[in-house]
Amino acid sequence: MNDTGAGSQQDDWADELSGRYGSPVDLRLLPALDALLQEGSVTGAAERLALSPPAMSRTLAKIRRALGDPVLVRAGRGLVPTPRALELRPKVRALMWEAEALLSPSRQEDLTRVGRTLTIVADEAYAAVLAPALLSRAGAEVPLARFAFTVGHSHGSAPLREGAVDIEVGIIDEPSPELRIEPLFEDRFVGVARAGHPLLVSGVTAEAFASVRHVSVSRKGRMTGPIDTALHALGLHREVIASVSNYGEALLMIPTGDLVTAMPRSVAANARRSVNVELFDLPVGTEPISICQAWHPRHETEPVHVWLRAAVRAALSRAASPFRPAAPRSAPPRAVDDDEEDVDDRR
Repeated sequence: MNDTGAGSQQDDWADELSGRYGSPVDLRLLPALDALLQEGSVTGAAERLALSPPAMSRTLAKIRRALGDPVLVRAGRGLVPTPRALELRPKVRALMWEAEALLSPSRQEDLTRVGRTLTIVADEAYAAVLAPALLSRAGAEVPLARFAFTVGHSHGSAPLREGAVDIEVGIIDEPSPELRIEPLFEDRFVGVARAGHPLLVSGVTAEAFASVRHVSVSRKGRMTGPIDTALHALGLHREVIASVSNYGEALLMIPTGDLVTAMPRSVAANARRSVNVELFDLPVGTEPISICQAWHPRHETEPVHVWLRAAVRAALSRAASPFRPAAPRSAPPRAVDDDEEDVDDRR
């Protein structure tokens, strides 16, 4: 590709396309802008696109006029991006990845020969639910793949955009137009107590629930949350004697004492298989949570990633199956209204 020969024909094509769609935008500027933002150099961008440096300089001038921003400015002997350019860089890269995926032929791949590591961001509670089913399925279908489970971080969707993470599973607090987000199931929160806890013997009323000692699960160390708000509306107050950062810590505290806690139903049901605890419906109505998986569009048609998303979907759909809460030993189980929902006090 160069800036001579067919240049006038290319300009005619661009003019015709712009006129057809009623927009003066020259779509050929997008790959040039991406190259400039990635290379931080006119010469480097020109080499990437097989253009001459003068042609890339003229293209940069067009981009500057289109954006109303200099994009790259002189700093010593080099160029540095403007704040506007830094803002645009991940968005432009995402558009280019999506365009490349769209225009690439679908690939047939033998998954039994795929040996890459798939990185999954998930709350430790959902990782514990997801990992056994996922690894069992992988052993038969993608035996050479390896899985790295990591916890959430403060960098938002950047690791997904940059390719450091393949998929995120859990509550997606910051949805991004650059990501694909698929709701998997709606989880609700339940109470957890040791088997034989006096609360379960007498029946879980709001008054009885408020009278026992509680463990709160909060990344920020908070002692109160939506459960307390619901209890206050009934004129009740519960005693929270400890706050821990994750559900695993709470589960270690529950079997040996008279503490109770609240956690997602899918997590609690999974833990009940190995920890001597019982589950019960919370006696106050609160909100459910939506559990999703998110990924970057550049993985949309990648065979092993398609497999990963299907495996996560199947594993968590099983986790969403109903459970039977513990029944009081001297009283009938409390009926749950159709419109009643539960939520934990985790923030």
